[in-house]
Amino acid sequence: MPKITFIEHDGTQHTVDAEVGKTVMQAAMDNLVPGIDADCGGECSCATCHVMVNADWTGTVGGPNEAEDSMLDLNPERAANSRLSCQMTVSDDLDGLIVDLPEFQF
Repeated sequence: MPKITFIEHDGTQHTVDAEVGKTVMQAAMDNLVPGIDADCGGECSCATCHVMVNADWTGTVGGPNEAEDSMLDLNPERAANSRLSCQMTVSDDLDGLIVDLPEFQF
């Protein structure tokens, strides 16, 4: 089972087991990771599951699709490595993924 590390704004780390086929957002929700609100339930319509992908992982994860990109544009904390965790599907290739959480979810 792939492991994903979520790093809170204050540096607190949460390494969780993620089920292949689920989303990174769902892995956070299943493991009670604070800072992922997921208000829309993973429908790519709220951006409250915003994460910043660690630089070592941006190539593996890839960039946002058009709908995700539009939703991220509404977020004032958007960075070049921003993704919505509801749009990233867990696979064995993501074992060891590291994402940073923004200070606030909007």
